[in-house]
Amino acid sequence: MKRRNFIKAAASSGIIATTSLAPASASVGEKAKKIKWKMVTSWPKNFPGLGTGANNLAKLITEMSGGRLKVKVYSANELVPAFETFDAVSRGTAQMAHGASYYWKGKSQAAQFFAAVPFGLTAQEMNGWLYTGGGMELWKETYKKFGIIPAAAGNTGVQMAGWFNKEIKSVDDLKGLKMRIPGLGGEVLKRAGGTPVSLPGHEIFTSLKTGVIDATEWVGPYNDLAFGLHKAAKFYYYPGWHEPGTTLEALINKKALESLPDDLQSIVLNACKIVNQQMTAEYTTRNHQALDTLVNKHKVKVLKLPDEVLKTLQKLSDEVVSKIAAEDKMSEKVFKSFTAYRDQVRQWTAISEMAYLNNR
Repeated sequence: MKRRNFIKAAASSGIIATTSLAPASASVGEKAKKIKWKMVTSWPKNFPGLGTGANNLAKLITEMSGGRLKVKVYSANELVPAFETFDAVSRGTAQMAHGASYYWKGKSQAAQFFAAVPFGLTAQEMNGWLYTGGGMELWKETYKKFGIIPAAAGNTGVQMAGWFNKEIKSVDDLKGLKMRIPGLGGEVLKRAGGTPVSLPGHEIFTSLKTGVIDATEWVGPYNDLAFGLHKAAKFYYYPGWHEPGTTLEALINKKALESLPDDLQSIVLNACKIVNQQMTAEYTTRNHQALDTLVNKHKVKVLKLPDEVLKTLQKLSDEVVSKIAAEDKMSEKVFKSFTAYRDQVRQWTAISEMAYLNNR
């Protein structure tokens, strides 16, 4: 009864897609069968928002299936390292993973577009592109050769520009800067004269504190406070030009998913949609609470990046993204879809969301 009521409530609220969660094609034998899956993640164990988002996804799948499909979560380094989750799912070592697609640019340059593009789409716009603008179909095509089916499974919203051990007053201050920043944002920093460094979350604080890096972006106040980054750097900058609406992903082994009865396949994919919505709501609430703590309790200096710096970064971003799009056919295909959607949706955003916010 609990499972039935949960699914009914979720469906009535519009969270679950219209796809049936329990098609009649599932036989009695299939419904009685107990299946166990492993989910590996790129996050520290039970880390707020990111790690707990993965936990919530596993819990939802288990509950919505009535225990027929039980998913056990392994955080970074419990089963595989943070940046090896993609390979684990591709090989079938784990049936699922939770991470972010810009970590896999070594597998496919096109993958980065499905996480965050500098000066790109907000969380709401990303969901529009993915679910109704053709983005999800391109994402599946990008991962097809790896035997992986992707699904949006969380969004952190607009992030912060990051933590710095020196003030950023001009573009020259970015030159020689060693900064933890992944994906396309890292390529933009490199073009500005900085040095992007790829680090998993659990290594950030120590690296920043000991001077291995000069700056870091992570997520935003909610997660940054949890890591104690205010104890390792003096200056906290906004806006998050590099990640305006970062989509997190569920990686699902294609053979494992297709081996499930139809109703369980539907449950897995719809659970991802629920978590995708839940996480955005969570970050919207928790970020402003954490920012208040950082400013008023820990006396953190919150500063806006100079307009000159932002304009330069935007120019360099256009150059970086265009260059990547020209390097292979899949990247070009995704780039064209992404930019076409961005150019269309920002006209509506300008006279709706932006116009309203500017006058609220």
